[in-house]
Amino acid sequence: MQRGLDCEQGVLVVLDGGKALRAAVNAVLGQVPVQRCIRHKERNVLDHLPERDRPAVKRRLRAAWKLTDHAAALERLNTLASELAHSHPGAAASLREGLAETLTLQRLGVHEQLWRSLSSTNPIESMIAIVRSTSRNVKHWQNGDMCLRWTAAGMLEAERQFRKIIGYQHLAALAIAVEEDLAATRTQTTLPTISPTDHTTSTTTTEPAATLAGAH
Repeated sequence: MQRGLDCEQGVLVVLDGGKALRAAVNAVLGQVPVQRCIRHKERNVLDHLPERDRPAVKRRLRAAWKLTDHAAALERLNTLASELAHSHPGAAASLREGLAETLTLQRLGVHEQLWRSLSSTNPIESMIAIVRSTSRNVKHWQNGDMCLRWTAAGMLEAERQFRKIIGYQHLAALAIAVEEDLAATRTQTTLPTISPTDHTTSTTTTEPAATLAGAH
């Protein structure tokens, strides 16, 4: 943003469950839609389960996240969390934490092809893995400038493998959905709370209607 990135119309943020990152998004970008990485969430939930129970829960998680119907997907995940609460409360708590944000793309009505690309942090983690591979033979890091140069070299190497996002044709629709979602959020946060006993507010809101009726 300091370099001129305009986020006024809204952005979609895809991140893992890191609390520091989430706090930074709130502080810098405000109430923008956030998609939690479903792969991180899946690993976090499964880590709380014994080995024998992991395959079944993994299948149910992925089946729910594949649904394009937001309400149906949310219901399935809540049902799974309720079932896990009895036998594995740690797994249930992990699933419930940020659960709604694992379905942000479905809530926005994003096309299924594009959803597959943006539902996890895998694209950027792939680039990070290439940067690590490029610099793995460096044994002595002299200073911060050297770190930056090697990072840039690794990113240039990764760039050679960049491809178009699967479902890129639907990015325009996503941009509109994000803008509308942000506008709705801003409206909700700026609307005044009207008290039932606030006669002044009530009179103010009815005056235009009375004036209009008188004009006719």
